[in-house]
Formats: sequence, structure tokens, C-alpha cells
Amino acid sequence: MDVTEIVESNYSISFDTENATVKCNGYFRLRGSEEYAPMMNLLNDVADLGLGVVNMDLTELEFLNSSGINTLSKFVLRLRKLGASQLIISANEEYPWQKKSLRNFQKLLPDTKINFS
Repeated sequence: MDVTEIVESNYSISFDTENATVKCNGYFRLRGSEEYAPMMNLLNDVADLGLGVVNMDLTELEFLNSSGINTLSKFVLRLRKLGASQLIISANEEYPWQKKSLRNFQKLLPDTKINFS
């Protein structure tokens, strides 16, 4: 795996190999797939590991624009294509976008579990 962490002033994304957890923080307000490409590369690397269970911690991701939702959706679809058995998402019910948007990932990968705190 090439990159396990991307840290910028308004957001970060990292992968903890020990716990198979992708953690996203801050505000994902990038413009289009080109600006999300480094993040997509990190997520593709995680998917390519072929883990049976992947955890995604979004509890500190306050904002995600439509391009970011598209990026995470592509990740979920890649997990499905590669045969990941389960995606477990830790979410924060205080952020309205999460309650509204995260359930769509269950349509893409039926074994997705979403735990709101």
C-alpha cells in the first residue's frame, strides 16, 4: 500500500492496517474527481487488500459534498466487486448528511452495517 494517510488543512483520511479502518475527518469539499483522485487511490488500495471486513469511521466527517459521496460510492462498489464480505460504518447522527446519504451504501453493498452514535 503506497499511501496510508492524507492530511490537509480542512480534512484528513487515513487507513489503520491493524484495525482495517478507514478514518475520515473534517470537511470533504474538493471539486470533482480530479481533486479526489489521491483519496480514491488510497481507498482503491484498501479495497485491493481483499479484506473480509472493512471498517469506515465517519464520526468526525462533518461535511461531504456530492463529489465526495461519489468517491465513497466508488469505493463501496469496488469492495463489492472484489468480494468484501462486509463494510461497517461508524457514523455520527449529529451530521444530517450522514443520516440522509449513508443508507445508500447499503444498496450498493447489502452487507453494509451503519452504526450511529
